[in-house]
Amino acid sequence: MMRFSLGTRVATTATATALGTALGVFASMGTATAAAAVPNGEWAPFTRCPVDAPAMLTADGLAKTPQCVVSTSPNGSIKLGRTTVPTGRTNLQIGVVQNSDGTSSVVAPSGGALIADSATVPGGLLGLMCPSDIPAITDICEQLSDSSLNKITATVESVGAPYDFDQTAGILTDKPIVAIPVRIHLENPFLGKKCYIGTAAKPIVLRPKNLQFPEFGMSFFHGDGTVADDGEMSRVNLTGATQNDNAFAVPGASGCGLGLLGLIDAAVNAKTGLPSASGNNNLTLNNTQTHLAGLNAPGTFAPDAGKRLAQNWHSAVD
Repeated sequence: MMRFSLGTRVATTATATALGTALGVFASMGTATAAAAVPNGEWAPFTRCPVDAPAMLTADGLAKTPQCVVSTSPNGSIKLGRTTVPTGRTNLQIGVVQNSDGTSSVVAPSGGALIADSATVPGGLLGLMCPSDIPAITDICEQLSDSSLNKITATVESVGAPYDFDQTAGILTDKPIVAIPVRIHLENPFLGKKCYIGTAAKPIVLRPKNLQFPEFGMSFFHGDGTVADDGEMSRVNLTGATQNDNAFAVPGASGCGLGLLGLIDAAVNAKTGLPSASGNNNLTLNNTQTHLAGLNAPGTFAPDAGKRLAQNWHSAVD
């Protein structure tokens, strides 16, 4: 069997981290989806597993065991301060290296762990910073009514690898699964190109947890993804749970505006209630679908378990 306990393998329901799949901000305000190959069979959800990352390749199958994790959600909502936004599809993918001492480390794909559909902020710029008692902002607000200039696109960006991955939380409820650092890129002609909520140095950190127990399933397959009871690979499936995080803090917007000396930052923050302390924000991810894949008996491939996992994944993609 795969070298992780039931709690370990189901815990991969991160999502988005899940997590975030963990990631309301990340779901509704997603990054542009990167082109990716669709692997064969049971590998199909794992389009971005970082199997070629050094930490994954060097996992020997004894002291360190490599696995692939993906968590998705079709929709949900995110509340930041006084602003609530519906979310779209989210896709969180990571590699996990399980250590023999019970700890684990997370490996993010080169393009970032989290990818989500883009979203338009309801109310646009009018809703985000108008009305205002700042004269320069009032001038902008007067130009926005019934104008395409009002539209705001919000895009979530991963800012570093997820961390604090909990191997048992995925099968439990009310326990954070993984920490997912993100920032939100707000785009509009008046906001400029560097308007963010959160930064790489001070990100929004999402820690989704299950609100109910997910349904559990398991399948076995050959390295190329073909289902087979005697396959050397297995996939754990955790599906249907709603995930939530209501404990994250949100920093204020920064970098917004075209040389207005922080006036737009101030207007956005005043209208939306940012920065917003933990307890005032909320993320909900509906119908999360989490899958974990790994070698059934990684020790039999030592010291090359990581290389074998990569070989198998590539055989399903190439």
